[in-house]
Amino acid sequence: MTVIPLKKLKPGDTIGILGGGQLGRMLAMAAARLGLRCQVFSPDPDSPAFDVVQHATCAEYADVEALELFANDCDVITYEFENVPSATAMILDARRPVLPAQAILTTTQDRLIEKDFITKLGIGTAAYADVSSVSELRTAVETIGLPAVIKTRRFGYDGKGQAIIRAGDDLSQVWEDLATKSAILEAFVPFEREISVVAARGADGQVECFDVTQNEHRDHILKFSYAPADVSDELAATARGIAEKIAGALDYVGVLAVELFVVASPEGTILLVNEIAPRVHNSGHWTLDGASVSQFEQHIRAIAGWPLAKPVRHGQVTMTNLIGDDILTYENWMTVPGATVHLYGKGTPKPGRKMGHVTEVTRPGGK
Repeated sequence: MTVIPLKKLKPGDTIGILGGGQLGRMLAMAAARLGLRCQVFSPDPDSPAFDVVQHATCAEYADVEALELFANDCDVITYEFENVPSATAMILDARRPVLPAQAILTTTQDRLIEKDFITKLGIGTAAYADVSSVSELRTAVETIGLPAVIKTRRFGYDGKGQAIIRAGDDLSQVWEDLATKSAILEAFVPFEREISVVAARGADGQVECFDVTQNEHRDHILKFSYAPADVSDELAATARGIAEKIAGALDYVGVLAVELFVVASPEGTILLVNEIAPRVHNSGHWTLDGASVSQFEQHIRAIAGWPLAKPVRHGQVTMTNLIGDDILTYENWMTVPGATVHLYGKGTPKPGRKMGHVTEVTRPGGK
């Protein structure tokens, strides 16, 4: 096991956060509770994370001078989204520790490289193939079969950059609509449920996993998360083991999420990894109110070189995303016993835009 050299921060030190969305906002709030300062770098002047920090940099990720000044003001740098431009990460990494490490982005930003990495660890995934032309798509379909899912290799999220291919579909049109030169075709997985594991790993190799979470999507966007997931203790332990193995193989420092499919097979129930998210994750939002430590605090602890906490779940937890106009119902949630409302401070609601979330905790005995 490789031990990553890391400066141990002290209260009053500054963490730089790339990205100004709700994840950056919640990271900064967690850091503040621990006496750490944060500076946020984002090109969007309306970034909700700007509202909760004293210092922010509003500049493009390609602005070298702004990046250098930002790095000079920080003791360690992290990010709230995985599609950090490689040139940006290189500029910052030459000046301050960037955690999780820049090399990890090379693996997780490309779906094909990520799938190859997981497969080499002996962990199951859906069957997949590299596709860079219509002819290769036809060959991949013949090998993998239909239905199947085609995805761009980079920059896809919340269902963007992907499409389901069914028997009778015009493959030439599918390829044209995807508008990419590099894609991956994945076999369609008839899963029983989707689950995720949010895990934290420190530079010393310590790993702490939150309870396995069950997830439901609407229009390819996470709508509900339930903790704990409705799986056996044995399967939950296997899922946590997969997350720990991936975190160790990446020499990871910080919080990551591993999304998995629960699939029935002739050999029994199995787990297939869907994808890795090298950051705090929407399916871990329940930890803010439903556990003794949140995913955001665990991430801050890890990159600060501080001890990780051992998470204790407070009860049965449900997280509901407020997407688009759902935000208009926030006052209704405020009267629900056991519910906590989190609003992200974003502007006008838009379809598919995550505006906030609600966590509901039912403690043992129904209280």
